[in-house]
Amino acid sequence: MKGLTIQIIPYYEIENLTPIGRIRKLLNIAKENKIVLLQGRLSPDEEKELIRTTMEEINKEFKGIELATLDTQGKSGKIRQFLTNLLIGNKQGITIIGPANIVKEIKKDPSKIELLTEVKKR
Repeated sequence: MKGLTIQIIPYYEIENLTPIGRIRKLLNIAKENKIVLLQGRLSPDEEKELIRTTMEEINKEFKGIELATLDTQGKSGKIRQFLTNLLIGNKQGITIIGPANIVKEIKKDPSKIELLTEVKKR
């Protein structure tokens, strides 16, 4: 059985890239059959572009991605959340991106994400 690889990326590694550069970097890692654990979140427009780009690249070898985000701000209050977003952007959270041939299901509720994987024998 082949092992499962999780690549953890702190947001500062991608923050200076263009939005398309961020998407390309994350998608390329997923296309290597790795699960990406991004410390931070993409913007809603970047998430849409990631999904659109993924759909264009689906083929026999690449079946697409599964994507989930978890907000780690909790219930800190509207004013505090607004100030945090103003200062550092809406980057608090965790984003998981995994190749669809490995990530079978992502279950999400407000406080946790469960990731079901399947690694097939070769």
